[in-house]
Amino acid sequence: MDLNSDVEKVLISENRLAETVRRIAQEIDRDYAGSGYKLLLLGILKGSVVFMGDLMKQIKIPVEIDFMKVSSYGRSTVSSGSVNILLDLYRKDLAQVDILVVEDIIDSGRTLSYLCEYLKLKGAHSVKTVTLLDKPSRREVEFTPDYVGAEIPDEFVVGYGLDYAEQYRTLPYVGVLKPEVYNA
Repeated sequence: MDLNSDVEKVLISENRLAETVRRIAQEIDRDYAGSGYKLLLLGILKGSVVFMGDLMKQIKIPVEIDFMKVSSYGRSTVSSGSVNILLDLYRKDLAQVDILVVEDIIDSGRTLSYLCEYLKLKGAHSVKTVTLLDKPSRREVEFTPDYVGAEIPDEFVVGYGLDYAEQYRTLPYVGVLKPEVYNA
């Protein structure tokens, strides 16, 4: 099965993704250098894995990594509106930790808005967010990520960790999925 044939167009090329990740890593290095706190990259499974893997290789300052699994989607392409924590973060030292939540894409903003408040209530020293892709036109809550790779139009995208029905994550670029694929 050729996954590329289901892609209508390439939105962000492999080379542009690499440049974007380098730029974000430099911003993170600049902002967190000498903070005096541990920096924790907190990847949101599963979509952020590719982006986070590339990002952590480009960051020069010391970082720790961990993961959470949070969902506001069922098997459809529409957010359910409720946030479910499927895999939580457990640390005793959160007061000494700057958390940088790593996400693949922000749509409605509900999940990250909820998650940031949740992590602050758990006692994190600070909580910021980094997303590869941002769709501000789909925002349903007041939320602005701290670091953004690219702002994209309201199109269904896959690749570079983003999936549809657990497929397409392995594409090395971000592409727009043909509507007949997800409307079938």
